[in-house]
Amino acid sequence: MPSLQWTPEVERATAHLYQRVKNVISPVEWPFMAPYVKAINELKKERDAVILAHNYQTPEIFHCVADIGGDSLQLAIEATKVKSGIIVQCGVHFMAETSKILNPHKRVLIPDQRAGCSLASSITGADVRLLRERFPGVPVVAYVNTSADVKAEVDICCTSSNAVQVVESLNAPTVIFLPDQYLASYVASQTGVKIIAWKGACEVHERFTANELEAYRAADPSVQIIAHPECPPDVIGVADYTGSTKGMIDWVRKNKPKRVVMVTECSMADNVKAELPDVEFVKPCNLCPHMKRITLPKILDSLLSARGGRHRSRNRRARPPRRRADDSPEKLKSRRPLEQRKASHVRRAARARRTAAAIVGRR
Repeated sequence: MPSLQWTPEVERATAHLYQRVKNVISPVEWPFMAPYVKAINELKKERDAVILAHNYQTPEIFHCVADIGGDSLQLAIEATKVKSGIIVQCGVHFMAETSKILNPHKRVLIPDQRAGCSLASSITGADVRLLRERFPGVPVVAYVNTSADVKAEVDICCTSSNAVQVVESLNAPTVIFLPDQYLASYVASQTGVKIIAWKGACEVHERFTANELEAYRAADPSVQIIAHPECPPDVIGVADYTGSTKGMIDWVRKNKPKRVVMVTECSMADNVKAELPDVEFVKPCNLCPHMKRITLPKILDSLLSARGGRHRSRNRRARPPRRRADDSPEKLKSRRPLEQRKASHVRRAARARRTAAAIVGRR
């Protein structure tokens, strides 16, 4: 276990990193963070690991230990390029699954497996199969904020960056779009394709209201409002710009407004402010409780537990399957043979890889 004491050596080793975040992390906080930052950056080299961080991660993670940062599309693309044997995914569970789908032979670690997503948990693979029964022949597009189980059942995946492009690429008059009802509504407003939407929502973005944003604008008519398409339609209606997290960041970099309301998760405004200190971020933001499960101590723990970058098969003696209490001879006979179940699993995994790979191919 590395030392986690604040020492002159730690201060010197992390001084250049603190310069990146000094506008958003106080000098009082940094001595508690710096020992973890130093230990993580040293250990990831020893473990041949690369750290991917979503824009919603806190600044000490995003700017000080991450090798690659970005939105879901950027991270999915970069996950296919990394050479390291271990990927540490600083984000939520479906992001780690996507990295694993695109890198089946690498070890993918998530510092806290409880880091879920309200959108991903709103739908299952069984739900998709029922939708196909109800709307036969209608293609299904899944937002990347879905589990691997769902991705295995759909035709193609998208992110908020390329959702309109992906929907239109299908050349279909009607498309099922899941699971975000608000992103589906936004896509419908940008295309002539009829959208059948699932009724999921992001617990961060759905809490914003047009009334609170109009109050900010009434107090300062010069303030700029930029929103994520996961927000409700009335919020998007009052925004000056709507786009993905990357689109929002690029908009601020290009326009450099004096004051801006960034209608998304709180930490993204902190991460951009660290880069653009002259922009004032008015923050009616909401915290994502799942993203905030990822912390420096948990990242360090995940690296300490890693023992090499690739999964290794172990020769174990075959054991008979456990009998369940309701395993009658008739039920046992009716079950599919093991070989058929394995083949089904392989087909579903392959389909998940193809649909997730479309995130990269349709950018």
